[in-house]
Amino acid sequence: MFCDGCGTALQPGQAFCSKCGKQIVGSIAAIRQTPGRVERHVHLLGILWLAYSAFNTLGGLLLIVLGRTFFPHLHEMTEVPPDVPISFLSALLTTLGILIIAKAALGFIAGWGLLHRETWARIWILVLAFISLFLNIPIGTAIGVYTMWVLLPLQSQQEYEALSERTA
Repeated sequence: MFCDGCGTALQPGQAFCSKCGKQIVGSIAAIRQTPGRVERHVHLLGILWLAYSAFNTLGGLLLIVLGRTFFPHLHEMTEVPPDVPISFLSALLTTLGILIIAKAALGFIAGWGLLHRETWARIWILVLAFISLFLNIPIGTAIGVYTMWVLLPLQSQQEYEALSERTA
């Protein structure tokens, strides 16, 4: 509700206008604003990215363990042909594991940023969502599509920036 004398916003229970001093007649009901689309989804999106990054971390650690423990001892098995490039496979799995853990670390940071409504988190999450569309089918694709649906439109950018300014 607003003062009919000067147009200042009034608080519930206020008897006089704080700007012009006019007496308020009647009760002032609190006007509840409905949250926008981004505000309704950004918390869930942050939690999903934290959980998704935790699963990526586990997968990356599994690849590193396989690359460092299983493949170096592969030549000891009797059924393995001698021309298998064991050192290459070991290095490949270890490198892939490290890259997946690095992507998961970025996901943790960006998910935390979304939960705290940081301005940089929107761009990071959108980049990670695009990468996840193709690398982690079907879970990464689903989270990537959901992320882009929430944060990619121009109206979403403006609403997210307004949320970031409100929490700062």
